[in-house]
Amino acid sequence: MAALSLAGLAVAGYLTWVHYAEVEPWCTSFSDCVRVQSSAYADLAGVPVALIGLAGYASILGSLFIRGELGLLLTAFLTLVGVGFSAYLTWAEIFWIEAICQWCVVSAVLMTTLAALAFVRLLRAPPDAGEAR
Repeated sequence: MAALSLAGLAVAGYLTWVHYAEVEPWCTSFSDCVRVQSSAYADLAGVPVALIGLAGYASILGSLFIRGELGLLLTAFLTLVGVGFSAYLTWAEIFWIEAICQWCVVSAVLMTTLAALAFVRLLRAPPDAGEAR
């Protein structure tokens, strides 16, 4: 999970750099990252979505180091919020922007995988995972 979080940090970090450097993202021929990155959906209340993603991945990574039930629940919660936000952005790409960004797809896959692993980790935790030692 840490490796996936670091990969997410790399993607979100790259897109945050693209935003603030005001450069076009590298894009394959089958996606239109420029259109997505320059759309109204690229910012939320004036904050770049990529920066929100960067904070999200950093929070998930940090939550992995919290021991016990709190850490398990926090990681599950953060990844669930991340999946919801990714789903909303993917919906916007398909139905409003009518373009797909490869970086956004990679991020959505990473976040979905992190969420699945977080819930498996939560469900497999021993019953005493929350007890103080």
